[in-house]
Amino acid sequence: MRMRFRNVFICSLLAVSVLGTGAAMAGSASQAKLMAQAKVTEQQARDTALTAAPGGSIASSELEREHGKLVWSFDIKTAGSKDITEIQVDAIDGKIVSNEKESPADQAKEAAADRKHVH
Repeated sequence: MRMRFRNVFICSLLAVSVLGTGAAMAGSASQAKLMAQAKVTEQQARDTALTAAPGGSIASSELEREHGKLVWSFDIKTAGSKDITEIQVDAIDGKIVSNEKESPADQAKEAAADRKHVH
């Protein structure tokens, strides 16, 4: 009985590993498609985003399609604040399309929603 449980457990781990690898590969393939469509580089978009959040530093960045637009999305931290400024830069024309402050509570809600979409 114990050996059977161990074998089932190992097979389950292998299945999760394979599925996770497939999802990561699919994600990188879709990311490559988005990159091919972008006319504005990540560095150009970073520079634009940082001018809108002086004194901030980029905590994370992502190229994504949101509300029908291809955007570079940046989470920017500012020293002395727990808030994040999320700035989205249009990946086609380089203009800022969104500039929003997110409190820690807002960030937690967004993280929970992201986890829900992944699973």
